[in-house]
Amino acid sequence: MSETIEKIKCLIIGSGPAGYTAAIYAARADLKPIMYTGMEPGGQLTTTTEVDNFPGYPEGIDGPAMMMDLQKQAERFGTEVRMGMVTEVAFSKEVGGMHKACIDNSKWVEAETIIISTGATAKYLGLPSEQKLRGGGVSACAVCDGFFYKNQDVAIVGGGDTAAEEATYLANICRKVTMLVRKDEMKASKAMQHRVNNTKNLEVRYNTEVDEVIGEQVVDGLRMINNQTGEKEEIEITGLFIAIGHKPNTDVFKGHLDMDETGYLITQGKSTKTNIPGVFASGDVQDKEYRQAITAAGTGCMAAMDAERYIAEIETTEEEEKEVTA
Repeated sequence: MSETIEKIKCLIIGSGPAGYTAAIYAARADLKPIMYTGMEPGGQLTTTTEVDNFPGYPEGIDGPAMMMDLQKQAERFGTEVRMGMVTEVAFSKEVGGMHKACIDNSKWVEAETIIISTGATAKYLGLPSEQKLRGGGVSACAVCDGFFYKNQDVAIVGGGDTAAEEATYLANICRKVTMLVRKDEMKASKAMQHRVNNTKNLEVRYNTEVDEVIGEQVVDGLRMINNQTGEKEEIEITGLFIAIGHKPNTDVFKGHLDMDETGYLITQGKSTKTNIPGVFASGDVQDKEYRQAITAAGTGCMAAMDAERYIAEIETTEEEEKEVTA
């Protein structure tokens, strides 16, 4: 372990749209933010080929290029972006206390404020053919990528509320949607099930799983298997959407921060404040409802402003105490 502990005014953990937006605002507020990128620099958008729904890009942009733009903008205002992953934390529960974070199991840093923007990771099936075609027709976000499959045939995997919602969303855009549900019934709410069943161009296949995604560079089709009979069937599709859930990247914070039953960080009211003073959460790590780049960026802005106000309040209190004792 390094003996010298670096002291930071604002530490940002994670480098997606939330983290970089927080960095832009924090740097402009003279908080001198230092960002550690995490395992996946740029976050989920680095696996997205086309981003058409982020304001300011009228012609669209590919995900990695957009993240490079955000990084350059954050660095222009003085953000220091470092490769590395936070592997352990030790938070102070006192207002004004210093928080500690260990980087790559080797170096500790201390921070007055911490903004957590570690995001969430979409769950995939784990099939080699599926992984090969991620970005080539396999997606975990219908709202993000559905537009590219307008008037085409697609399939979606999942049986929960998110899958049902995304399936009906796709049905409004695509010619036909085939929904694969692993069990003999959906676990979505009755209202969502009714919506699915009342959508004419949406076919539900129960007891059905993906056997293989067909295609070399892009998705050409899908081989399905009935897990009761073992019968296999192929259909032609151009897009496959996986909607079996997300896992928030919060393992390192367990036991330190309040979370819901699935691991998403809980923030207070409309703020980004966690249960620990001076620790804030933004982006998909605390948002399981919207999960969009633009909403993540918005909460990144909020987190930086919350951090700035937190430091300002502490400094004001310290000045007042000095005046009283003078």
